[in-house]
Amino acid sequence: MALRLHNTLTGRIEPFAPERPPEVRMYVCGPTVYGRAHVGNFRSFLATDLLRRTLKYKGWGVREVMNITDVDDRIIQLAAAAGSDLGSFTAEHIREFEEDMATLGMERPEEMPRATAHIPEMVELTSRLIDRKHTYSVEGSVYFRIASDPDYGRLARLDVEGIQAGARVDTDKYDKENPRDFVLW
Repeated sequence: MALRLHNTLTGRIEPFAPERPPEVRMYVCGPTVYGRAHVGNFRSFLATDLLRRTLKYKGWGVREVMNITDVDDRIIQLAAAAGSDLGSFTAEHIREFEEDMATLGMERPEEMPRATAHIPEMVELTSRLIDRKHTYSVEGSVYFRIASDPDYGRLARLDVEGIQAGARVDTDKYDKENPRDFVLW
């Protein structure tokens, strides 16, 4: 029996077909490592692990990449408060995350790149978005202007016009043009 999955773009259940058979490539948003992951975090990681195992059971080769966000304002502040350098601070949390993955019996992704190992690529991408007028700056931070991309939210079938500040969107402590916008840098 063929594997059928929900296609978030079409909204229908459809037969699964990888872009480059016989390999399935998966990207998974991993943890932001400033503290121990909780059961809510692991719910999504376990769901992905189940999908990974199902794909392998069905005979596909799987190459999974799970990013590790090991730098952001909160992490920098917590490392400083702990009297630790960023690398040491996050290394401990990454170790704990990997221990918890093993305790839960999860398979380790083929790659778990850390954000700090890809800063030049992030700067380049942010520069391209700035050049294309998809961003604006406030108090030293660069924000992505959602309104600049008419397809933003299409994959998630997100009604970006219906998003209201304070409802399910964190207005956070920064002055943004629109509460839907998010920080890039």
